[in-house]
Amino acid sequence: MAPDPSPLTPVTALTARKTWRTVEPLHAMIYFAPEASESYARLGIRQEAGYFASRSAPMGAVSAETVIATFFNFSPALVRAVIPGVWNTATPGSVLEARIEAADATLARILGEGIRSPEMGRAAELARRAAERACERYEGRPLFAGHAGLAWPDAPHLVLWHAQTLLREFRGDGHVAQLVTHDIDPVEALVMHVASGDVPVSFLRDTRGWSDSEWDGGVKRLDERGWVHAVEVGSSHAASGLTEQGTAVRQEIEDATDRMAIHPYEAIGEDGCAELRALARPFSRAVVDAEGFGF
Repeated sequence: MAPDPSPLTPVTALTARKTWRTVEPLHAMIYFAPEASESYARLGIRQEAGYFASRSAPMGAVSAETVIATFFNFSPALVRAVIPGVWNTATPGSVLEARIEAADATLARILGEGIRSPEMGRAAELARRAAERACERYEGRPLFAGHAGLAWPDAPHLVLWHAQTLLREFRGDGHVAQLVTHDIDPVEALVMHVASGDVPVSFLRDTRGWSDSEWDGGVKRLDERGWVHAVEVGSSHAASGLTEQGTAVRQEIEDATDRMAIHPYEAIGEDGCAELRALARPFSRAVVDAEGFGF
């Protein structure tokens, strides 16, 4: 018989968002750390392939189509340049070992003795409780489910890293569900993000692999929906900002994403979330301030 669900301690959607954002650098550093590139290189995996291989590895030796579906906002051509070919170079299990080794080395380098501190131990305990509650709800969250099937590490700093990985993917799957519900395709989602003023266009377009013409098409489609202000730049178009309607739609998506992310944090409640943020904040700041990280 399955265990009874853990008791509810209500938290607000804002608390779920704030707690995720505060702890997120402790997970996301794995995508920028030189230790990660070096670890994958020892398996024969080039730097640009490491991201796709390491993040999809928890789901097994999956197809390009599975990665396109679950990662959502990357060009299919960019994904197919890596997946499934990378599985001929390294197994998912070896990639996962390389990833956790890189997380261990990176956090040890940046945080020093902090990885053995009481604060780290307590933060790991709280984050794990939240992540384990997330594991009560796999349905509709395929990328999260793959990560949730992995064994927990032993060291507190790696427990915190793994817990935030689970919480991040839990939230991300919910966000993708909202984009699909609103009939927003990958390019359109990126254009709206850029139009909000949060991220420069070159970063999102180039790192996600979309061509100028594909990006231009996304801008035009959103302009036709009345969601962005499109301006001509040479022979193409750019989004100079969100319209009132576009702003409302994007806020609706973000609010729904926050609500869908509440469940894990109910395991520790408002007080536990506040404590986790206070404990994790100095560690996250150290990661953000570390040289070479692209936050």
